Amino acid sequence: MAGSANAARRNDFRARGMPGYWAFVVHRLSGVGLALFMPVHFWALSRSLQGEVALESFLRWTDTALFKFAEWGLVCLLAAHLIGGVRLLLIEFAPWRGIRAGWIVAMVGTTLSVGCLLAALMMV
Repeated sequence: MAGSANAARRNDFRARGMPGYWAFVVHRLSGVGLALFMPVHFWALSRSLQGEVALESFLRWTDTALFKFAEWGLVCLLAAHLIGGVRLLLIEFAPWRGIRAGWIVAMVGTTLSVGCLLAALMMV
């Protein structure tokens, strides 16, 4: 039984070099990042219920460079999670032949493209 546990651990380290593992990591981390964002988002929405002064002070804070950078990061998280989810749907429901690395590369490329597009739009 102990040999079986060692073999599983050894296989786990080998899997970390595969593109599918890193696609899983990006999808999981983007999901955790989005989950951590949600309470902050609800708090920001609650500022509008507390009156015009509270909302106006919050909106002034959103004009800072740090907030704009965080906004860009949020869109990158959304893009990564969306494309990772689509990749998982394709893996589950599409007929596959051969290696799936092309879809992983497409996911990374699309995520970077969306992030760069948003950064360019924010500069205008």
